[in-house]
Amino acid sequence: MVFSSLEFIYLFMPPVLMVYFLLRFLKMETAIIWWLVVASLSFYAWWSPPHLALLLGSIGFNYLIHKVLIKNRSKLIFIFGVTVNLSLLGLFKYADFLIGNFNVATGLTVNELGLILPLAISFFTFQQIAYLHDTWSGKLVSSDFKRYLLFVSFFPQLIAGPIVMQKETIPQFKLKTFTNKTTLNFMLGSTLFFIGLFKKIVFADGMAPIANAVFGAADAGQSIPMDAAWLGTFAYTFQIYFDFSGYCDMALGLALLFGIRLPINFNSPYRALSIVDFWRRWHITLSHFLRDYLYIPLGGNRSGILGNKGNLIITMLLGGLWHGAGWNFIIWGGLHGSYLMINHYWGTSLGKQILQSATTEKVYCVLMWLATMLAVVIAWVFFRAETFSGAIHVLTAMIGQTSVAANATPLVANLPNIVLYMTILTFIVALLPNSIQITRNYRPVISVAKKVVQMKGWHRMLIWRPSPKWSFGIALIGIAGLIQIYRLNGLTEFIYFNF
Repeated sequence: MVFSSLEFIYLFMPPVLMVYFLLRFLKMETAIIWWLVVASLSFYAWWSPPHLALLLGSIGFNYLIHKVLIKNRSKLIFIFGVTVNLSLLGLFKYADFLIGNFNVATGLTVNELGLILPLAISFFTFQQIAYLHDTWSGKLVSSDFKRYLLFVSFFPQLIAGPIVMQKETIPQFKLKTFTNKTTLNFMLGSTLFFIGLFKKIVFADGMAPIANAVFGAADAGQSIPMDAAWLGTFAYTFQIYFDFSGYCDMALGLALLFGIRLPINFNSPYRALSIVDFWRRWHITLSHFLRDYLYIPLGGNRSGILGNKGNLIITMLLGGLWHGAGWNFIIWGGLHGSYLMINHYWGTSLGKQILQSATTEKVYCVLMWLATMLAVVIAWVFFRAETFSGAIHVLTAMIGQTSVAANATPLVANLPNIVLYMTILTFIVALLPNSIQITRNYRPVISVAKKVVQMKGWHRMLIWRPSPKWSFGIALIGIAGLIQIYRLNGLTEFIYFNF
């Protein structure tokens, strides 16, 4: 069950909200928490009931380690807890990848385990590792079991983030939060949900067939025309942007329906003027986790020039591996690690000073934006392709090294309309305010990133407020999204459900 499915919208959410508002009216704090736990576990079990036992076992184990650490802040116990979490993640997510590579390296034929990857295992594993670390380091906000259970399983963020810290959410699980600004939160949450639904169903899923056709042909070993390679890569660039952006909006909106504010996780990353800026805007909570729990413990920028670069590469390689068990993800992470090293060098280089002095500020920003986007788009090829050879096929085609001297029509129909559509999406991504900017005055998230600036000029007319005009506009967006759901033969999952 996904947020954009009719089952979720018509069968799951109405009873969840009705019981929640009844318990809220009765001011039954404990009952509200347990009801949200039951709803969240039911949401997870809809996908695979057997894996619910795995989720509950992980929660129970980590809460037990947390209790032990409170009494005895032992580093050995902490390491044991982290090891068990990573072992569980490794077993389900990386065992077959390692076995396959072992077979290739040795020529043996060790049978793969064939385990089904549990939904959201990467997210709830990292979340609980952070919880154990905060317990061990004495930063923990005290919580009982029911609040911890809700902290891990809360359905708006369980499946694909954001990766929330205990200090951000557990203190909110109280009656004062549930009963505060109910009407405003409901209107604001509905607005974000329907904006995200529209992004996912119309924009992201609209680009999916183009990306699937091109990368599917490349993975199958077919030669790709140059124009098709660029169209397919741009299609995926837009698809993953609006897919993840839509999910983040929907997650924030759903949480707000219950008065809970989640941290910002997506902030117009395609407006970034550097790779460093990109990672401050893309999957923000994952970036913070990797920085705080991997990069800094490795030594961060305190290890000298070579040590700093090494820590950066290791962090990004593991960040790539976190996304999936495959060499393509490792290469994607390695590319971004290399980009970051170049970015750090560029920030202190003579070349930057010369370019800045030789151009106007606007021209410099445009050049930096183009360079950043080109780097991001090239890396997306490895992220999307299912095989290394498929990624190479697409990249070689993008530079004209293909045996097919033809246009993209066999792979991508209605080229003029597709180009026009992509032009519109470029305008939306680059120039229109994002959802957090539109709703910023009403504080939809826990904290607002520095780059989420107040809107000026004509953008101010897009500031969200509880009004008939906005209600009518959001109703139209919601109806358009629902109509598109009915039109689709089958819904696509959010891309980050695979991680």
